[in-house]
Amino acid sequence: EVQLVESGGGLVQPGGSLRLSCAASGFTFGSYGMSWVRQAPGKGPEWVSVILSGGSTYYADSVKGRFTISRDNNKNTLYLQMNSLKPEDTAVYYCATSRPGRPILTPVPEYRGQGTQVTVSS
Repeated sequence: EVQLVESGGGLVQPGGSLRLSCAASGFTFGSYGMSWVRQAPGKGPEWVSVILSGGSTYYADSVKGRFTISRDNNKNTLYLQMNSLKPEDTAVYYCATSRPGRPILTPVPEYRGQGTQVTVSS
């Protein structure tokens, strides 16, 4: 059973930083592409960033240059370093994945965790 558990969210001032983590289990982590998606109140899910099994990374234009996705296959953990945070980054952030061969650059991957709240406000 795929399990994804996010942590690291919180309240931060504009311009601040947060690092999200996602502990993964129940599948061969190193063989799966992994992603972060977010959902703001009253809006649909938004794809934020993807890291493929081979290490290639992709970012939404809205976060490019500010967010960095990474993974530690030895620890089965996914990360999202978020710098220069803006109020519009406020959302619940979800760690997500899809089985190999299924779409991963999508706002709705096959599996996602329970999410962690990120609030950017002064």
